[in-house]
Amino acid sequence: MGTMIQSYKLEEKDYRGERFADWPVDLKGNNDLLSITQPDVIRAIHKAYLDAGTDILETNTFNSTKVAMADYRMEDLAYEINVASARVARQAADAATSLTPDKPRFVAGVLGPTNRTSSMSPDVNDPGFRNITFDDLVDAYSEATRGLIDGGADIILIETVFDTLNAKAAIFAVESVFDQIGYQLPVMISGTITDASGRTLSGQTRGRILDFAETRQTDFDRLQLRARRPGTAPVHRRIVQHRRHLRLGPPQRRPAQRVRRI
Repeated sequence: MGTMIQSYKLEEKDYRGERFADWPVDLKGNNDLLSITQPDVIRAIHKAYLDAGTDILETNTFNSTKVAMADYRMEDLAYEINVASARVARQAADAATSLTPDKPRFVAGVLGPTNRTSSMSPDVNDPGFRNITFDDLVDAYSEATRGLIDGGADIILIETVFDTLNAKAAIFAVESVFDQIGYQLPVMISGTITDASGRTLSGQTRGRILDFAETRQTDFDRLQLRARRPGTAPVHRRIVQHRRHLRLGPPQRRPAQRVRRI
């Protein structure tokens, strides 16, 4: 999504639109906001993926938590952005499905990793310091999840996991929302291995991520290399061997099961 947005060469005024013309900070780079200010651009990108043959669209919500939106002083807009992004993707998916009803398209509501890590200190001189708490993450992810579901997402995708503690907060939030609404959607987890060490940014191994995902009974687990560089081919082969694949029919809303604190 991000690369496709860059191809449009949007400027500050495009990000702002009329509604945010007087916003006190720069908004260029806030790609998720485009689901509100430039929905036609996001819809066109979704259509391009559908035309290429995709079955599942990802919402334009990688940074749509109140934690990440704080960079733009838009914490209070997090829910609205998630709803708007899911609706744009839903419209594109439904339009494609109407043309070929035998090939349904689905919407994966994306929960990004945020710009904070709950298991590492941002200060090398204070290793015990954390700039985010587990409960803060749960609150942010819960709000985003509700927005994605209200906007029409079929699947919840916990995206680009680099810290399994963040991911635990996301899963706890998602399952708590499921408990509140009385049904469950399929859940997917995407983890990111940063280099040839075969570990995430916060040091977890690929096996740890997959073990964690298995305990949460997710429907699909994916590991990916952040960048393919010389020497990473063996790591990539090991990642491929660990992949599990999702088989989707019509979206299944399973009865919710009351969750316990992880």
